[in-house]
Amino acid sequence: MLLFIIMGLQGCEMFEAHPYDTLVRGEKNLNEKHIKRIETTLCGKDTIRFAFISDTQRWYDETKDFVRSINKRQDIDFVLHGGDISDFGATHEFILQRDILLGLRMPWVALLGNHDCLGTGENVFNEIFGTPNFHFVAGKVLFVCLNTNCMEYDYSEPVPDFGYLENLLNNLPTEVEKTIVAMHVPPFDLEFNNNVTKVFQPYLHQFPNLQCCIYGHGHRYATDDLFGDSILYHQTPCAKKRGYIEFTLTPNGYEQHLVNY
Repeated sequence: MLLFIIMGLQGCEMFEAHPYDTLVRGEKNLNEKHIKRIETTLCGKDTIRFAFISDTQRWYDETKDFVRSINKRQDIDFVLHGGDISDFGATHEFILQRDILLGLRMPWVALLGNHDCLGTGENVFNEIFGTPNFHFVAGKVLFVCLNTNCMEYDYSEPVPDFGYLENLLNNLPTEVEKTIVAMHVPPFDLEFNNNVTKVFQPYLHQFPNLQCCIYGHGHRYATDDLFGDSILYHQTPCAKKRGYIEFTLTPNGYEQHLVNY
């Protein structure tokens, strides 16, 4: 019996922390910090270029390769991560991915993905990155970043949060001329609250000059006119496929294409 207890105690020493302990060391509140950099650097700029990645989760080496590849470029103003930073919502997953992405030369912000909601993941996401719904202005473009992971909340919270959208519509920054809406899960997906799909798109149309919607989740590159209203939904691939979408916004509209690394 004594030997069993000693072995048990020795075994416990192998675990530095519980994977869902939510103890976060290092950089926190990253979205707010990087949004300040984006808004300050790009204030009044007519042409901006950003890289859109998503679903890095378990693919750490591929994410490192993305950072190395994008850092060689001089023309990317910021990086937008579409969510699923973690695979199981474990604290160490967020920290590992955060530390890799902190190697980016340019500012970057991250959305909440459905895998990020597992376990205590949302609490860790909130601490490292910030609130699940947020927005910022790059140049003259409003980026509306939404939590659309409805299934993870079991309808206990409004997802998408129309109250947040209404408040933003009533308090639009004066310099905004265009809008891009980013999310992790798109309308019509099983994870989306499709009870509100028909009213979701009209809400988005109320924002100034809606350009397009962008999302991740599906792990592949795709472009679809989901509502038949000429507002395209662009899906970026997962990190495993070593690709991201490059967007260039100009006074005349926008261009997008897949970049492999």
